[in-house]
Amino acid sequence: MTENKNNQKQSKPIMPMRGPGYMIKIEKARNFKDTMKNLIVYLRPFWSPIIVVVIFAIFSTAFIILSPKILGGMTNQIVSDFMDIKAYDNAASPGELSPRPGVNFGVLGHTAMLLIVLYLLSALFGYIQGWLMADVAQKITYDFRKAISKKINRLPLKYFDDKAHGDILSRVINDVDTLSQTLNQSLTQIITAVTALVGILIMMFLINWLMTLVALMILPLSLAAISAIIKRSQKHFRDQQDSLGRINGHIEEMYAGHNIVKVFGGEKRSLNKFRSMNEQLHDSAWQAQFLSGLMMPLMSFFGNLGYVGVSVLGGILALRGRVSIGDIQAFIHYVQQFNQPIVQTANIANILQSTAAAAERVFEFLDEAEETREPEKSTGPSDVRGKVEFKGVVFGYEPEKTVIKGLNAKIDPGKRVAIVGPTGAGKTTLVNLLMRFYEVNGGAILVDGTDIRELKRSRLRRLFGMVLQDAWLFNGTIRDNIAYGNQSATEEEIIAAAEAAHADQFIRTLPGGYDMELNEETDNISQGEKQLLTIARAMLSDPPILILDEATSSVDTRTEVLIQKAMDKLMRNRTSFVIAHRLSTIRNADLILVVNDGNIVEQGRHGELIARQGFYSSLYNSQFGLADR
Repeated sequence: MTENKNNQKQSKPIMPMRGPGYMIKIEKARNFKDTMKNLIVYLRPFWSPIIVVVIFAIFSTAFIILSPKILGGMTNQIVSDFMDIKAYDNAASPGELSPRPGVNFGVLGHTAMLLIVLYLLSALFGYIQGWLMADVAQKITYDFRKAISKKINRLPLKYFDDKAHGDILSRVINDVDTLSQTLNQSLTQIITAVTALVGILIMMFLINWLMTLVALMILPLSLAAISAIIKRSQKHFRDQQDSLGRINGHIEEMYAGHNIVKVFGGEKRSLNKFRSMNEQLHDSAWQAQFLSGLMMPLMSFFGNLGYVGVSVLGGILALRGRVSIGDIQAFIHYVQQFNQPIVQTANIANILQSTAAAAERVFEFLDEAEETREPEKSTGPSDVRGKVEFKGVVFGYEPEKTVIKGLNAKIDPGKRVAIVGPTGAGKTTLVNLLMRFYEVNGGAILVDGTDIRELKRSRLRRLFGMVLQDAWLFNGTIRDNIAYGNQSATEEEIIAAAEAAHADQFIRTLPGGYDMELNEETDNISQGEKQLLTIARAMLSDPPILILDEATSSVDTRTEVLIQKAMDKLMRNRTSFVIAHRLSTIRNADLILVVNDGNIVEQGRHGELIARQGFYSSLYNSQFGLADR
C-alpha cells in the first residue's frame, strides 16, 4: 500500500567486540521473577530430561573433583614406600635375610585404574548430558519458533503497524537464539560451576582448613581488582560499540547512496567523517582491549600469590606432620581449579538476566492481543458474484480517534470502483477493512449480502486479488511467483496468465525463462516487468474481487501502456477497487468514491463529479494545473 500509517525504523545491529574476561552489560528483564516462573512452566514437558541432565552434570563434575585427592593419595603412597626403603637401607645390617621393601605398584595400579574409570565416567556422563541438553534445547527452540510462527498469523495488522520490523525480527530470531544458547550451554555451565565451586571448597576444607583460609584470603583482592577493571573498561566498551554502530551506519549509508555522494561531490566530506569516527573507534577499542587484557595477568598474579601462601604454609604444616605431601599436591591442584568456577559463577547472574530478558520479550510477543475469534462455521454464498456494501462503517486505529465515520456505499458485481482522495483521507483504510486486516468498530461490510465477520479470514481473503504499487516478488522461480496464489495451476494455465498479462514475451527472453530464479539481487528485471508478473499472479488466482493500487506511477510510458492493458483484462467481469493517485487513469471507472476525512464526500462517474464542481473537481483540476506549469 502507498499510505503507511507508521514509519518503520530498523534497529542497527551492533557486533560485540569483547576482550578476555570482559563481562558484557546485558539487558535486564523488567519482571525477572515472574518471567522465570513462566519459563519454568513452559519447560514443564521437558522437566524429566532436564533433571537427568542436572544429575549427570553433577556426577560428571564430582568425578573430576575427586581426582586430585586420589592423585594426592598416590603421591602419599609413593612417599611412604620410599621412606620405608630408606629406613630399611639405613637400618639393615649385612647378612640380614628380611626382604627389602619396594614401591607398591599393585596399590598404585589399582588407584590408577580407579582414576581412569572416574575420568571415563566423567566423560561419559558429560557426553550424555550434553546430548540430552542439545536435544532438549533444540526441541524447546522448535516449539518457541512454532508458537511464534502461529502467533504471527493470528496477530492483527495493527500490531505490525505499531512495531518496528527490526524489533519483531529480534524477538523471533535473537531472543529465541539467546534462550536456545542458554539452555544448550549456559544451563550445564551453571550447574557444573556451582557443583565445582562447592565441591572444591569441601575438598579443600577436608584437606586442611587453615590452608583453605589462606587461599580464600586472596579472593577479595582478586575480585576487587577485577571489579575495578570492569568498571573502568565498561565505559570504553560502550563507547566502542557506539562508535562501531555509527561507523557501520555511515558505511552502509555511503554505500547505498554512493551515486548521490559522487553527483554532489561529497567524497571528501564522507571520507573526513569516516576518519573521525574511525579514530574514535580506534581510541575506545584500544583502551577497552588494553584494560580487559589486564584481567588475566592480574588474576594469574593473585593466583600465584595464593600458591606461594599455600606452599609456604603447607611446607610448615608438613614439617610438623599435620599434612602430607600428597595432600599439599592435591590442595594446590584445587587452588588452580578454584578460579574457573569463580569466574563462571560470577557470570551466572548475567546469564540468568539475559535469559530472563529474552524470555520476557518472547512471552510478551506470545501474549499480544490476537485477531477476533473466527466463526466455527463459515457461512456465505458458495458462488461469490462480487457485490460489496458498506453499511454505516465506523472505524478508528485508536478508539478515541475515528478515521471513518458512518461510511455508506453499494458496489454492484463487476463494477470498477475508484477510491480517490488526499493523503491520509482513508483510502488504504477501506482496503484494510475489506480484507479484515482491521475490524470495523461499528456498522458492517457485506459481500453478496453476508457480513464479512461471518466468514473465516482465509476464505474471505481468497475472494480478493491484489496488485500493489510496490511489486512484491518472492525468492524462487518466475513460475513459482506466478503460481503463488494457485499452487495447483498447470503449466498451460501459468503461461496463459503470463500471456494475458503481456509478460510471456519478456519472460522467454530471460535466462532460464519461467525457471529463472528471482531474488533480492535480481537486477535484470525492471520495475514494470515485476509489475506484470504480479498481474499474472492475480489473473491465475482468478478472484471475484480485485484491489488495485495504481501500478504505473514509476514506469516508462511503453510499460505503462502494457500494464494498463493487462489490468483492463484483469478487471474484466470482476468487482474492482482501484486506489487512484493519478486521476487521469480512472476516468472510465463505473463509480468513483471520493474520500476525505474518513467519509465518502462524493460519489459518481467522472463526468458527473466534474460537473458538480465539488471536492473531486478541485482535486482533478489541481493535478492538471500542476501538470501544465
